[in-house]
Amino acid sequence: MLIAALLRIIRKTMIHEYKSHGYNIVLDVNSGSVHVVDDIAYELIPLIEKDIEAGLSDDEIALKHAGSLLDVEKKDAVEEILELKNAGMLYSEDVYKDSIGSFMERETVVKAMCLHIAHACNLGCKYCFAGKGEYYGPCGLMSFEVGKAALDYLVENSGTRHNLEVDFFGGEPLMNWDVVKQLVAYGRSIEKDKNKKFRFTLTTNGTLLNDDIMEFANKEMSNLVLSIDGRKEVHDFMRPYRNGKSSYDDILPKYIKAAESRDQMNYYVRGTYTHFNTDFAADVIHLADMGFKQISVEPVVAPEEEEYALKKEDLPVLLEQYDILADEMLKRRREGNPFNFFHFMIDLEGGPCVYKRLSGCGAGCEYVSVTPWGDIYPCHQFVGQEEFKLGSVYDGIERKDLQKKFHDCNVYSKPECEKCFARYYCSGGCMANSQHFTGDIYGAYETGCELQRKRVECAIMLKAAAADEE
Repeated sequence: MLIAALLRIIRKTMIHEYKSHGYNIVLDVNSGSVHVVDDIAYELIPLIEKDIEAGLSDDEIALKHAGSLLDVEKKDAVEEILELKNAGMLYSEDVYKDSIGSFMERETVVKAMCLHIAHACNLGCKYCFAGKGEYYGPCGLMSFEVGKAALDYLVENSGTRHNLEVDFFGGEPLMNWDVVKQLVAYGRSIEKDKNKKFRFTLTTNGTLLNDDIMEFANKEMSNLVLSIDGRKEVHDFMRPYRNGKSSYDDILPKYIKAAESRDQMNYYVRGTYTHFNTDFAADVIHLADMGFKQISVEPVVAPEEEEYALKKEDLPVLLEQYDILADEMLKRRREGNPFNFFHFMIDLEGGPCVYKRLSGCGAGCEYVSVTPWGDIYPCHQFVGQEEFKLGSVYDGIERKDLQKKFHDCNVYSKPECEKCFARYYCSGGCMANSQHFTGDIYGAYETGCELQRKRVECAIMLKAAAADEE
């Protein structure tokens, strides 16, 4: 018998069954329906799926699986499964694959921009994909003139979209704080005339954070991303100052104050785990113990030859860590002391629109990065790679061929996504990671995919547990 049917999302393909933290969970990827079932239904659902594929009718399926009329529980389970099938909540068909052509013909506008306000940094993070904040090129601070041209480019290429997002990024953006403030003031000055609303965010290592900056940020920044890797020994090993000095002791009190000043909302403490702290759940829990309610700790992405890079042999430990973390989150939620973990956040009621589910972040089309000199790249992880330079804020997009390649990248253009139950939750994954590990934005970063699937399973389980506790 089915115990509960959770909220319906959007249409996908295939059935995915798994057991997690005492729950038998069935995801109908095509309809997006999530069901918590008992052992009888859990065993029957994949068998009935094969029967449907073989062309059996409902009556034939019922006759085959109901068994003796005395087996009431099994008979009821078959009936409920077939009812869900006929309601489009199990074994449903993919309604998007045949229309992907029209999806790829959609017109896109730029709605988000990563402003590299500083190609300079005062930390010496060992795993920095940006080459110690300089993106393997010269140091540089964005001028107000370049930043103004970037905001103008965003406005002019955003079509009728009202809400626009701008992230001040680096390097370390606080090394160019005066220009940040000038650009925020300029953005606000043109909002009414241009019928736009800027949502500014700031990503910082926290070393230069002070009360004046926080006061301004709390007024103008919709979100803060505060970099910290977790436990002191873990953080300081990977994120020291350039002279090797600890940065943890300098930033932690500032971050605690920042989180409290924002009422524990609209911020993330954001860390990275590596081969050196595969027990990363302890780092998430440490941050929760410090009082943070919005936490993101993500896997490092690095070439295999780097000693801190994640190895395939790390995967069993890493997958277990997500279960440990989910257990802790269940416990703390039941105790009335919950916290949010970014990669476990999932919306079973609505979630992103269809376009977002199919194509992800929109890098190169809806989202771009701008260097201190005004060059445009698909996203921050491509900056400095000349072959991915799209154009500039002055000349616009010059590499239309490259932009189209990013535009056309979606879950149906990636062969590995076809058979993955999580594709509509990760939207095909990070194109930069695919490029770096496979040489093609249409590829699949295998380790990242394994971690993503586990995170989706844990996220759905947490929703199932919450529904069960109501």
